Amino acid sequence: MSLSSSDLSARIAGLSQDALAKTLDDFGAAMVRELLPHDACANLAALYPQEAPFRSHIHMARHGFGRGEYKYFAYPLPDLIETLRVALYSKLAPIANEWSERMSGAAPFPARHADYIAACHAAGQRRPTPLLLQYVAGDYNCLHQDVYGELLFPLQVAILLSRPPIDFMGGEFVMTEQRPRMQSRAQVVALNQGDAVIFPVRERPVRGAKRDYRVTMRHGVSRVTFGRRHTLGIIFHDAT
Repeated sequence: MSLSSSDLSARIAGLSQDALAKTLDDFGAAMVRELLPHDACANLAALYPQEAPFRSHIHMARHGFGRGEYKYFAYPLPDLIETLRVALYSKLAPIANEWSERMSGAAPFPARHADYIAACHAAGQRRPTPLLLQYVAGDYNCLHQDVYGELLFPLQVAILLSRPPIDFMGGEFVMTEQRPRMQSRAQVVALNQGDAVIFPVRERPVRGAKRDYRVTMRHGVSRVTFGRRHTLGIIFHDAT
């Protein structure tokens, strides 16, 4: 099944914003099953050995991030990734604005991703952040947050491009939530090829008995025990 940019935009536009907001509120993450078909996943994963689409190549072990590697895409982004970034931002910006109001009352995020990126660039954040990650047996990603500058969009998306358990085993997506004066809570999100998970970058609001409070979020990937795992990461703010 081939996937055009217009088909993908229509698929994302048809997602229920209310359902996403409720699931993010209840669980801290929301799933979109089969966002990308098999051939789109395979085509994106096949980009990894190439050099032209990317601006940098990171080996996690060199920085204490875990084991594995990833590459940041360069501008101009491939069409499918640009479509994902723009369409998902439009769907998630109202949720981000609600979160922002509940946590800090900060200025709202604009409706158009192009306007948000213009603000990032004006603030000195000009490097694109969508990335392609690769793990092989023994690799893992430590719990972390993807903060690249002062401007930060509070939600991001990861899309699994490989097929468990055919292409790999292990390598589960993991989130932790640090609640005030409480022990951390962990969550494992089971993904199949083409599934997307929407999750917080750094923190999220939680409704308390009297008022909302913030919880700190981190995410990572457990150890891959077999094969090779590719993931596409869509981050909406650019980096300094």
